[in-house]
Amino acid sequence: MKSILHTLILVIALAACCCRAYAQQGHGADNQQVRVAFWNVENFFDTERDTLHEDGEFCPQGEKHWTRKRFEEKRAHIYKTLAAMEFPTVVGMAEVENDYVLRELCLNTPLRRMRYKYVHYESPDRRGIDNALLYRSDRFEVTGSTAVSMSDSSADFYTRDLLLVQGKTIDGDTLILLVLHLPSKRGGVEADKHRARIMHRISYIMDSLRMRHPCAGIVAMGDFNADPNDATIRKGLSAGEGFINLMTHNPEGLGSYKYQGYWSFIDQIIISSNLYNAKQLPRLCVDGCAKAFSRPFLLCEDKGHMGVVPFRTYWGPRYRGGFSDHLPVYIDLTPCATSIR
Repeated sequence: MKSILHTLILVIALAACCCRAYAQQGHGADNQQVRVAFWNVENFFDTERDTLHEDGEFCPQGEKHWTRKRFEEKRAHIYKTLAAMEFPTVVGMAEVENDYVLRELCLNTPLRRMRYKYVHYESPDRRGIDNALLYRSDRFEVTGSTAVSMSDSSADFYTRDLLLVQGKTIDGDTLILLVLHLPSKRGGVEADKHRARIMHRISYIMDSLRMRHPCAGIVAMGDFNADPNDATIRKGLSAGEGFINLMTHNPEGLGSYKYQGYWSFIDQIIISSNLYNAKQLPRLCVDGCAKAFSRPFLLCEDKGHMGVVPFRTYWGPRYRGGFSDHLPVYIDLTPCATSIR
């Protein structure tokens, strides 16, 4: 564990100490706000058959009948949502297949005008899904990134890697971003053991990063596949007092995911406590609470239960033409009124 952690920290080590004097004032409020979002986009696949999908589920001849037209519709839906969110500075994403779909999104939609780029690594997940980070290159400079394996080969268990990205905002504040997607609860006790192991490891990495880089803001975001009050999540964050799960602090919205008629925030954002404290570096503070991004086009009637449900791309094998079975979640970071100068 220590050797892996040392390698990780070397990869993302700051070029210089992030405890520094702040840049001169003068930027407008719009330039200083950093919107951080996360979205499980639900199976953003290309249309090619590959070795990770020997059954060819996501291809024109497969069970999903995933055609180029459907791919382009999905791509447009993701663009529309990010535009409605006022083009977040950074967007963590889950359930993307590969570099190709991200390149298509950034270059072949109007997102290219906002100078979006991405960070992505292939992972050994058997569904072929990975985590990724989109970022506005005119507002955020990536200075380092790596993928950290969460798999357990000894148990023949392979899952998506943790994505870790370090960068600086337009005003020079350092952020370290973790994008994760914990395994689902399918598999009973064994699945719970893997999720607990992974959450413990992520918590260990987060705490180590906080101690080594006390002046950086740390944001962990992802699909935890569990409510924020789930024992696995709470125990994973109980090692120290350095982090705050914003989904336990009165988040806005019914939830990000609906299962059997019940909404919950299985998509969560966790921040280092210095993003709450105006007396510590960095000078950014969370503005308000975490929010689920909910617009009518992202929802449809819940025919099995009352109310509405996220408008998903597929319902089983049936194509619905929607956006995702999850809603995006986000926070805004803005300069603290009393930050150190």
